Amino acid sequence: MATGSPASPDAADSPLARRLNYLFGAMHPPGAPYTNAHVAEAISGGDEYGGVRLTEQYLSMLRNGKRTNPSPDVLRALAKFFGVPVGYLLGDLSPSQAERVEEEVRFLVAMRDKRVRGIALRSVGLPPEVQDSLTAIISQFRQQMNLPPDPSDEGGAGDTGDPDNGAPSGRR
Repeated sequence: MATGSPASPDAADSPLARRLNYLFGAMHPPGAPYTNAHVAEAISGGDEYGGVRLTEQYLSMLRNGKRTNPSPDVLRALAKFFGVPVGYLLGDLSPSQAERVEEEVRFLVAMRDKRVRGIALRSVGLPPEVQDSLTAIISQFRQQMNLPPDPSDEGGAGDTGDPDNGAPSGRR
């Protein structure tokens, strides 16, 4: 399976499958999400992932909920590949902690867009009241364009399509 969406109804019942699919859909270089084959090859081909051997087929089963109890080593390798705490994949985080991880992922995805990065960096050092005014102006534009007030309400993180964007550091 090469897309970020679940492949079977079982995935809806598997928190691991939902979280893996979220990461596949959000954390990728510009252009297209990672494929199972790419992730399995990257993890299996590098000592940086603890010598874990992962197949495309097994990763597919994890993503579609057919397998729900991988070894801690596999979870650590997947967490390292996507740059998230292993507790996020293990399900060891509280709901608020898991939401914080997903919020950080959305932030990293948004910061891949050089225009968004430019707006954020240009606001550094401005007085708080000016930053509040800029936020209000952006909110007005979002409302005029019928966008949700909070970008995280747009249905998940994704690629901006900008060829000058970069994947979060450490990704292939």
